[in-house]
Amino acid sequence: MKLKDGQISLSTSQDRKTYIKLRKLLDKGLDLAGNNWNWPIAGYLTLPTMQRILNLAWIYDLQIKSSGCIMEFGVHFGSAFAQLINLRSMLEPYNFSRHIHGFDTFEGFKKVSKKDGKAKDKEFQIANNYQKHIESICKLHESLAPKKHMKKFTIHKGDAVVNLTKLLENRPDLVVSLVIFDMDIYQPTKEVLSKIKPHLHKGSIIVFDEFNCPHFPGETLAAMEELDFKRAEFLQSPYLPYNSIYKF
Repeated sequence: MKLKDGQISLSTSQDRKTYIKLRKLLDKGLDLAGNNWNWPIAGYLTLPTMQRILNLAWIYDLQIKSSGCIMEFGVHFGSAFAQLINLRSMLEPYNFSRHIHGFDTFEGFKKVSKKDGKAKDKEFQIANNYQKHIESICKLHESLAPKKHMKKFTIHKGDAVVNLTKLLENRPDLVVSLVIFDMDIYQPTKEVLSKIKPHLHKGSIIVFDEFNCPHFPGETLAAMEELDFKRAEFLQSPYLPYNSIYKF
């Protein structure tokens, strides 16, 4: 089922009723827990949420021995972005060179083409100033980690291709260990792939969140054009059906 904001839900009607009940219990639980909300909140996480968290941990572990920064294209609500910061704090707390970059317009899809199936312009648009909200969350997470005085993340608001071009012009030496593609559509995925390839090395990881996905075919078509499929091996995520990993 396609939701109003463009997201695809594979949940049953009973699942959705359960989520609503959990949300009501969460509101009540936060009031009951008061300042001790942090650990109890884990009891309200649903299976899809846990799948995404476990998938991020799996991906992070795949690239942890590789040098370079992390880039996520398609930040949306910032959930994955914030957890990447926490994973860095847990798994390599003193590797302050592992800067995490996030790219998003926060205005929904742009440049949708025929290669993108039923996707439409402005789908996945979120509230104004959401970038500032995500930055506030990430700053607080970083304040709980070692080297807390060092800002080790950047959110680039605007066209991903334009902002990536500016970043690479300022940092032509930039090396990338992990790239997460979650823009869903063809044109920006293809352009970013083309620009980022020279900055990847043997061992770098590319993640496609909608690989071989009939709902968003553009992401896979872009990968087909920019990567050598005869030599490429895509690893299927054990947690998410359309999440696939390409290792350089």
